This record gives sequence, C-alpha cells and structure tokens, in this order.
Amino acid sequence: MPDRHIEFTTDKRFVRRRTEVKTIEAMVHMYCGHHHGPQAPCTECAELLAYAQRRLERCVFGDAKPACAKCVVHCYNAAMRERVRVVMRWAGPRMLARHPVLAVRHLLAERRPIPRMPVKRKRASEPPKPPKPPKPLD
Repeated sequence: MPDRHIEFTTDKRFVRRRTEVKTIEAMVHMYCGHHHGPQAPCTECAELLAYAQRRLERCVFGDAKPACAKCVVHCYNAAMRERVRVVMRWAGPRMLARHPVLAVRHLLAERRPIPRMPVKRKRASEPPKPPKPPKPLD
C-alpha cells in the first residue's frame, strides 16, 4: 500500500475567522473562570461558545467579515447577543493583559471597512423576475 501524505497548508481564506474563534474562546474562558469558577467553561458558557463558533462558521461574509458590533447582519438571536455583549464587556479590557496579541488583532479588526452584502445566487428553477416599469415623471 503506497504512503498517502497530505500536505498541510493554511487556507488564507479562513485565517481571520480562526483568529476570531480564538478571541471569543479566550474571552469566554476568562469570564467563566472569574464568574463561575476555575473549571471553565461551565455548561452555560460552553453553550455560548458553541453558538458563537457556529455563527462564525456560517457568516455570510466569510473571512471578509467585519467585527460583529459593526456588522449589517445580526445573526445572533437577541438573548445570545446580550450574553456575548456581557462577556465581551467584562473580558475586553482584561484581554490586553492576558492575551495582548488577540486583543490588538481584535481592535484592528474593528477598524476594517465593512463589506457589502454578498449577492444572493438565484436558483436554477426560479424564473427571472420581469424588470420594474419606470416611474412616471410628474
């Protein structure tokens, strides 16, 4: 049987999202360790972290995504958005001391320009819409 080796290369398209996942993990671990005990993360915080990771994986902007606070699409439901806001508000100032590189990257990401919404792809079975009639000039 021949040796099958797969060359590992970092996909440049997903570097930013991976950094954001690391940042939210660090913030949740810091918050949970302080508020819920040293066995971080607790079930509530683990649920929040899993939810945040799913949202990052499914982001419509892909790796060009802006900071969630500046995003035009609010993909978090209201309860989870509030929980993440509480965690980030507590952990954000402490990130510079505990995880300075992640903190600086997060601050730089907030300055990135906000991309436009991606164009939706039309389904093959969907007929094209007729053009709208021009508005009358009154």
